[in-house]
Formats: sequence, C-alpha cells, structure tokens
Amino acid sequence: MSFDVEALRDAVAARGRVARVVVAAVEGSAPREPGAAMLVWDGGQSGTIGGGALEFEAAAEARAALAEGRDAVWRKPLGPALGQCCGGAVVLVCEAYDAARVEALDGPAVLRRVAGDSDVPLALKRDMARARGAGAAVETRLSGGWLIEPVARPARSVWVYGAGHVGRAIVGVLAPLPEMAITWVDTSAERFPETVPEGVTQLVAANPADAVRHAPGEAEHLVLTYSHALDLEICHRLLGHGFGAAGLIGSATKWARFRSRLAALGHAPESIARIRCPIGDPGLGKHPQAIAVGVAAEMLAGTGAAEQDGEGAWQTHS
Repeated sequence: MSFDVEALRDAVAARGRVARVVVAAVEGSAPREPGAAMLVWDGGQSGTIGGGALEFEAAAEARAALAEGRDAVWRKPLGPALGQCCGGAVVLVCEAYDAARVEALDGPAVLRRVAGDSDVPLALKRDMARARGAGAAVETRLSGGWLIEPVARPARSVWVYGAGHVGRAIVGVLAPLPEMAITWVDTSAERFPETVPEGVTQLVAANPADAVRHAPGEAEHLVLTYSHALDLEICHRLLGHGFGAAGLIGSATKWARFRSRLAALGHAPESIARIRCPIGDPGLGKHPQAIAVGVAAEMLAGTGAAEQDGEGAWQTHS
C-alpha cells in the first residue's frame, strides 16, 4: 500500500481539513496490512483500514482529533478491546491535514516523526536516501516513533468506452481500487449515471473513437459501446494509436468478424491479436456485474497484459 497524496489533496480541497488514518504496524493477525489508510472528515470518510469495529472506533477518534487539530497514535488490540477474532493488534497513526500540510508532501516517500522526540532511525534514513537517489521502493514501516511510507506511483490509466449496463458495472468495480485513473467515454452526458464514482473522468464525444488519440500510449482500454460499428472504429483507432492492453466485449462470432474487418483495414494479424475478445470470465455468467468482476480480477492479476499470447485474458461472452 502507498500514500495516495493526490487523493488526500482532492479530499482537502473539497472538505477543508481531513484526518488520514493509516495502519502503521501490525502485530499478529489483523484485517489489513501496513499502509492501508482511510480519510475521515466531519460527516464522511473514504478508504478503509478494515475490521468493522476497528474502523468505526478509529473514525470516531479521528474526528475528535481533527476537531482539536491534533495528530495521534493508537495501539489497538483487536481481540480484548474490540471483540474481533483476528487476535492481533494494530498501530494506527492519525494525522490532521489542511492545504498547507498537503503541499509540504514531496518526493517518492514520506518520512516523518509521529511519536516521541528521538532522531530518525538510521535504517529509515537509508530507506529515504535510496528512494530519493535511486528510486528504490520502500515499504510502510514504523520505527522509533518515525513512520515512512511510499508515495503512490502514477495511476494506472484505464479508458472505458460505453456507459451502458456493462460499462457502469465495470466502472463501479474498478473505481474504488487504488491507483486506477479511469476515463469514461460516451456520446452524451445523458448516457452516464446521475452519480459517477469519485475520481472518474467523464469524457463526452460525439464519436468516442475520436477520443482514442487523447489516451496515453500505455493506457488500457475496454470497448463496451452500444454499437458494433462504433466498437470496430475504436478498435481500428487503437491499433493505429497504440495501447498497453485492450479488451472488447462480444461473442466469438463478433470477434471473428472484427478480425476480418480489421485485417481489411490494413492491420497485421499479430497486432489484431493484442485485442482481447471476449472479455472477463465465461464461468461467471453474462450478468453485467459478473462480467465486471471477471474483468477486474484479470486486470488485477495482470492476465490482460499486452504481452500475453491471446489466451485467457479478459475473456467472457456477451
């Protein structure tokens, strides 16, 4: 898990002051790993540190700390104190952020003292130097009252074409996942749901295929529109533009026709084969949410990666 500075910055911009609660250390069995975090403000919260009762109590204490403008560190025994079955304990760090404090966050990792008055431990100082100098990865670690966390890397760019039932289901599943930057494309604003998940960028284009040129070259694309002709045009544009991975909803018959038409448009068979069709997991069925779960699982597992040979990636039927 990483420190999502951008999500914190957005929350502070919207709410003014926000408390961030992070699992700094785990002893024994616990619901979440070090680095899991949630943001808490007066009247709301986002993210999760897991554990039900743990999260409920921590959110209440975070709101009290935020109201008083203070940071806090809590050790929570999960069994005796909260009646949970995990049996372990977690150390939570709660920090109150405003715009000025967020702007002070800089670099590939965040190192700060959260308790006591000791100097920074040498091991954490070395971790920070390696992160800044060589871009080395660091892990969330609490030592000697100091906490280091890696800053979230640039978000994974996912472009979804189509705001129908399957598009809505897929966006709903993917949007809460960390480090996902979703651009959602359709032909009119009316085709999107009234409430779009936080962090999702809506892009209205009379011809969604025209949006392809704006996507990063490493972006992942899911083509789910209401029109086979539009799906074909988007696939054609993607093959000319470049992509990290691409998936098309449809049947084996639809894909056979698309392969023939894309070949007629001048695309080589090996390039066409990089587009995955069908997408998802056929064993889960055709329900939009089932397709979404299958697609998300394969994206998280990396089986939709562009270098795959065409088998097993983003496969389902529509």
